[in-house]
Amino acid sequence: MDIAIVGGGAAAVGLLDTLATHPTHATGVTDAAVGRVDTITVFEPSPHLWRGRPYGPDLAAVLVNTPPALMSVRAEDRDHFAAWLGQRVADHLDPLLGQPLVPRALYGEYLVHSAEKAVAALDEQGHPVRVVRARVREVVVNTGARLVLRTDDGLEYAADRVALCVGGGTPPDPYGLAGAPGFTADPYPLADSLDAVAASDDVTVLGSGLTAVDVVVALAARGYQGRISLLSRGGVLPYVWQRPTGRRPTHVTVERVAELRDTRGQLALTDLAGLLRAEMAEAGEDFDALAAHLRATRTDDPVARLRQQLAEVGDARIGRRVLQETAHSVGPYAWRLLREPDRAWLRRHLRTAASVVSPMVPVNASVLLRLLDSGQLTISSGVRAVEPVNGRFRIRDAAGERTASALVNAVNAAPQAVPAGARDLAHSLTHAGLATPHPAGGLVPTDPRLHVVGDLAGGGPFLTSSIAGVAAQAARVAGVLGER
Repeated sequence: MDIAIVGGGAAAVGLLDTLATHPTHATGVTDAAVGRVDTITVFEPSPHLWRGRPYGPDLAAVLVNTPPALMSVRAEDRDHFAAWLGQRVADHLDPLLGQPLVPRALYGEYLVHSAEKAVAALDEQGHPVRVVRARVREVVVNTGARLVLRTDDGLEYAADRVALCVGGGTPPDPYGLAGAPGFTADPYPLADSLDAVAASDDVTVLGSGLTAVDVVVALAARGYQGRISLLSRGGVLPYVWQRPTGRRPTHVTVERVAELRDTRGQLALTDLAGLLRAEMAEAGEDFDALAAHLRATRTDDPVARLRQQLAEVGDARIGRRVLQETAHSVGPYAWRLLREPDRAWLRRHLRTAASVVSPMVPVNASVLLRLLDSGQLTISSGVRAVEPVNGRFRIRDAAGERTASALVNAVNAAPQAVPAGARDLAHSLTHAGLATPHPAGGLVPTDPRLHVVGDLAGGGPFLTSSIAGVAAQAARVAGVLGER
């Protein structure tokens, strides 16, 4: 049996790591039920193999936005990443969070190390891994019922199983500014994109999420002295991570969620909220107060909220901590069970949910607050139009009209969006009857030989996949790749 993995980022690393550390996934539980994996072929055209778009070489100030326990590429081992860091933990400690926060490029080194170790182990077990540095353009079914992958260079590769690990969608261009002088369509790597920003530029950053935070922090690290504006529809900043307490949830768990399924195997959002209510009640906390706090996310003053949350990094209350941790660990499983009306309700509150469960790290929040207090950074909401005019950008928002000389696009792709480089591939899969588009985005395999790992998985969480979620997906897919 030959396996093809399309994409060589974090999802592929998680897949290879599981196959390497659980040989039964690769060789089979029984000869009758599971076939032997002969070869594994990884297709990745990027020069930064195993790192993916976010974790390539970049500025040291561009940090991973999540504590180490949620960054392990090995789903069953929360300490895998921290163990790899070893003695370097002390060099990257965020004093407010009490956790190491490493540069994204260093996390990329961890992915490379994990992948190379998995490849070596699989080779030793008799499952050789080869890497093809080409983009897969299409997948078709040949007359022998095998899948054939065709690459941009015109070559063909046959496989019995295909796993799509193509990453998240391409940043959108909501105002059609591609090609305009002074417009940066994709900020990563920031080490390259910010070279085009002059010291005298007025910089406007489209978006106010984690990517926008990265841009602002990187500008500050480079000593930029000009004005910076965050521009978005709602002006909502990400929440701020709180210091981990070591307490593990006992109510909001996969096991408890499974018990709540109704006779059709579905789950109600009210039941899921009931688990969080029980978790908080056990700690003597008020669930309704937390719910009111969350509902005010879009209406509160963002600077006042940022200041308050920085002051509460060490607060002992568990509510936000449980919500943020379990959104990544339990959330993907719970999402698959949720009734569609509840899913639709959550999608309508995407911006609030994203700001809560994908927080910024305190060290970055401190930089933002310093720039906001000095007046160098401002937050604008109610954006109506952005257009290039005479070498600058005219912006109309809730505050009126103004101009900027440089515009950095930090708008994130919608969840389950197809990356630009994979659109031909996605079209071929649907044309061949191997997959179908999901109404909410992404692809749903309709053939047992095809699997999707990561954000492209149709019907997956309405939030962009985290490393923890991707690692869990990869472990599940690895468990079935060798089945006949």
